[in-house]
Amino acid sequence: MNRAAIAHKWLWPYTTPLWALLLNDNIPSYRILLQIAQCIQHEEVTLVAYLPNLNLLPICQALYVNYMVYTGDQGVTDQQIFDGASPSFYLDLSSLSSSNTAYWSRPASSPQFTLIGQSVGSIFLGLEALTEFVPGVYIDSMGYAFTLPVLKYLGVCHVASYVHYPTISTDMLSVVRERNPRFNNADYISNNLFLSAVKFVYYCLLALLYGLAGSCSDVVIVNSSWTLNHILTLWRVTKRTCLVYPPSNTHTFLQLPLDEDSDRKCHSIVSIGQFRPEKDHRLQIHAFPGDASMRLVLIGGCRNQEDEDRELKRELGEATVGLHTMWNEHFGIGVVECMATGTVILDHRSGGPRLDIVVPYEGGQTGFLAEDEDGYADAIERILALSPSARLEIRRHARLSVTRFSDQEFEACFLATMEPLIWTLAR
Repeated sequence: MNRAAIAHKWLWPYTTPLWALLLNDNIPSYRILLQIAQCIQHEEVTLVAYLPNLNLLPICQALYVNYMVYTGDQGVTDQQIFDGASPSFYLDLSSLSSSNTAYWSRPASSPQFTLIGQSVGSIFLGLEALTEFVPGVYIDSMGYAFTLPVLKYLGVCHVASYVHYPTISTDMLSVVRERNPRFNNADYISNNLFLSAVKFVYYCLLALLYGLAGSCSDVVIVNSSWTLNHILTLWRVTKRTCLVYPPSNTHTFLQLPLDEDSDRKCHSIVSIGQFRPEKDHRLQIHAFPGDASMRLVLIGGCRNQEDEDRELKRELGEATVGLHTMWNEHFGIGVVECMATGTVILDHRSGGPRLDIVVPYEGGQTGFLAEDEDGYADAIERILALSPSARLEIRRHARLSVTRFSDQEFEACFLATMEPLIWTLAR
């Protein structure tokens, strides 16, 4: 969980007043934190990072930027965190403090009614942060929309949001209304008319409150067309909402050679993603043909970035197919990485991948989409039946298309979106 803050002018001459909330329970939010730090490294600013759930992830500092880190983890020393700072971003941690309310914003604090429990817990987290520091601009990038009115009206701040995934979506309402069993709609609820009705009312009330909280945002940035559609429906702030694709680590993978795979005796199908129910690894296993000339590789967590880069480069460099099965993935950084390495991507026909990533590029096909077990099995068969030259053509178009998701593109679009707000405060 990460919070970055650029302090008021009285803390340092020529300082731009900005506070970004970047909560790091996952890698996308963490990358956004670092990229925003890179965006502002040429400004003379003081940056405060708020990290109540830090797990020795590399958080760092750029030129003219100082970080104060708050952590909710126990048994973590300043030196351990400082040693984890990423040299690739030229950042450096300067101090460490503790958060007392981080626990209440985590799922473990509310086993039942988790969404509303986390939302209420985030309000206390925002209040605690205000007692430590009052920013000029506050940016939430972890989806804690209920902190926005707290900071706007109690902290008298300008507030903005980078939304990876809405806390509640119209798709979630549809799943409950239609009584479809899914990872977030247990069988005992979907099979019971009364419980389904109660959960639907609960979701509707939460969606209403979520929309009211989100509408407080002065600038709204979303990470995909799928997220954009849901935020426009729930928050209703069309004129203040922009689409900025998140930065993806494509540079390392683009260095891999892109050649025909005609000499491969065994075709690898590689899946990248955290091992969580919504990733639907069960579907991948069921759809896998099980042919002796193929192998299925599932890649989840690694010890550190170095291990991850090494494992991903090795497996993706040898893979023929990149496999992804999550329904309504909001974006899909792992999908972008597969395409950058030159695998033929096979993704779910939903969410961000369908709308933004696995789409034709410069008139060429960039991958395949499927929805169920039979569809995935048929798509795998079609991909492997293509000639090596036909697969190479798809891989080339896919690799060219991922330039849309580079760090440079993110920085340019993010700064263009935030510039009016920042300059308003600088005057």
